[in-house]
Amino acid sequence: MQTTDAIAQAAPRSRLRVAIVTTFYPPHNFGGDGRYVKSFAHALARAGCEVEVIYCDDAWRALSGNDSAPEGPPVEEAPDVLVHRISSPSAMGSVLLTQQLGRPVMQGRKLESLLARNFDVIHYHNISLVGGPGVLALGDAIKLYTAHEHWLVCANHVLWRHNQELCDGRQCVRCSIAYRRPPQFWRATGLLEKCAANVDVFIALSESVAANHAAFGFRREMKLMGSFLPAAEAGATADVAPYNHPRPYYLMVGRLENIKGMQDVIPAFDNDSPADLLVAGSGVYESELRRLAEGRKSVHFLGQTAPVDLPGLYRGAVALITPSRCYEVFPMVALEAFREGTPIIARDLGPYPQIVRESGAGLLFSDAASLESALHRLATDAELRETLGRNGASALATRWSEATAMREYFALVGDTARHRQRFDVMKRAEALLAH
Repeated sequence: MQTTDAIAQAAPRSRLRVAIVTTFYPPHNFGGDGRYVKSFAHALARAGCEVEVIYCDDAWRALSGNDSAPEGPPVEEAPDVLVHRISSPSAMGSVLLTQQLGRPVMQGRKLESLLARNFDVIHYHNISLVGGPGVLALGDAIKLYTAHEHWLVCANHVLWRHNQELCDGRQCVRCSIAYRRPPQFWRATGLLEKCAANVDVFIALSESVAANHAAFGFRREMKLMGSFLPAAEAGATADVAPYNHPRPYYLMVGRLENIKGMQDVIPAFDNDSPADLLVAGSGVYESELRRLAEGRKSVHFLGQTAPVDLPGLYRGAVALITPSRCYEVFPMVALEAFREGTPIIARDLGPYPQIVRESGAGLLFSDAASLESALHRLATDAELRETLGRNGASALATRWSEATAMREYFALVGDTARHRQRFDVMKRAEALLAH
């Protein structure tokens, strides 16, 4: 394997060089943002880019409870994707300093060195613990930032105040204490605004993300770009049989937490329900959900489910239910359901109104009555269910395909480079668009 310096020196300048900066990266990640970033990095490489991913091993070690030296070599990646797993002698110390000061203290020199490696584009994702706002000032390239959560306007990322309710006004110190996290006093300074000035374009994956950032005082305009499933995952898995369950069923997939809203769905299923509810996942709220489901024979908990088993579950479901009480960014489970021709029933919140509007592949609910109505309609109207399912598959193949995402991305890079008078970068982006 070539060294990183050798790759940088040998890189043909006819190819676009992209640095991806993020806190978590598989297998060292906790949620969907790391999975998205990996899919994005690999899609860029397939399109012809040279990609280097920089992620924070300190954050993984500290938050996973293993504040020790990294184990083993870096994970092998696809061709043209090189991963830098940066760490410090004390993971917890590094993370705490970054969280409190908003800049990379123990990792600063390493990040500065890596981001000086002649990149055309530096693309930031979740930067909360890989340097905070301070990392935005490092490097000299076209700079993009994708908001995978609401960290730019919320210290706790999710606009879920006091871990109890949707946030509609700032009570940040009290809220951080409720989450058992140290308040970030740098947020009361101009640090974020100063560092954000280094970024050319901020990207939102849904309309609600852009609207929420504006509502909470983020002054920069956000460019809307669609999410996607990788091409290798997007084709319907025709050889997978639907999950074998004795009755029609609805499906929920994800972490079992208070904010995911399953406590609002379980009461809609009783012994007279025309369909069952299957719950695929686990989490800290699981015991409470199981208690709520006691005596309801139509509710079944499947536990943590392997990814290889999910396509069959999606395919056999009447619909996927996505009842999150908080503002999601853009849930990949919706696209996974569409891939299998399965519609969604979603809470009328966050990105779901946009997803349903653009796909024509689901129904929305806002309360118990509208949820029960949606469940009844899809359970008793097979033609409606089939129509919505076909709409979802069609939308995935067009609106949320890898090809569409890459076209949008290279067009954005080219336009930004033109504005910055970086005509060399513009030409490389336009060459990728031409293919």
